[in-house]
Amino acid sequence: MPSEQVPLHVFEPRYRELIGECLTEGREFGLVLEDEHGRREVGTRAGVIEVLEVFDDGRMNVVVEGRERFRLIELTAGRSFLTAEVEPVADEKDPVSKDVVDRAQTLFRRLAEAAEADVDEPEKPAAALSFALAARIDFGVELRQELLELRSERERLLRLAELMERAIGAIEREREVRERASGNGKVSPTP
Repeated sequence: MPSEQVPLHVFEPRYRELIGECLTEGREFGLVLEDEHGRREVGTRAGVIEVLEVFDDGRMNVVVEGRERFRLIELTAGRSFLTAEVEPVADEKDPVSKDVVDRAQTLFRRLAEAAEADVDEPEKPAAALSFALAARIDFGVELRQELLELRSERERLLRLAELMERAIGAIEREREVRERASGNGKVSPTP
C-alpha cells in the first residue's frame, strides 16, 4: 500500500540484482499482486528506505516503503526480473467530508482497541488517509488490492469503514464466545 513500510528478505538472484540497482541508482521498483487469479493491473511503486543487513552470499534484509500507484501498460523483456511500461494511477476528484474522515479514524481506534493492538494512528494530515489506515490493518491481499484499485479517497474510506465495522463485530463475537466457553456455556447471574 502507498505509505506502508514492509521488511523484505531478498534472496533470489534476480531480486538481489533489482534491489542492488535500486540502491545504486536511487530508483524505485514496482510491486504487483500475482496469484491464482492472475497478475493484477494496478500495483505500487516502492523504494528501499533502509538496508538492515547484507549477508556474505548477497542476500539482504531491507525495509521498503510503498509510494505511488501505477497501472501496467505492457510487459517488457530483457532483464532477469519482470519489467513493464507503466502509467500513474490518479484519484478522481471526489471530495471527502470531515464526517467520513472522522468516522474512519474513530473506527480505526475502536478496531485497535478491540484487537488489543498497539498500533500508531496515522499522523495528521495524511495525504491519503485511506492508504495510511489500510497499511496498518491486515485485511488480506484481495481486499488490499481492491482498495488499491479504487480511484476515490472517499470511496476507499467508506469501504475501509465497512471493513473495520465488520472486523470489530467479529472480534467482539469471538470474545463473547470465549467468555461463554470459559463458563461451560452458562451465564452466571449477577447478585
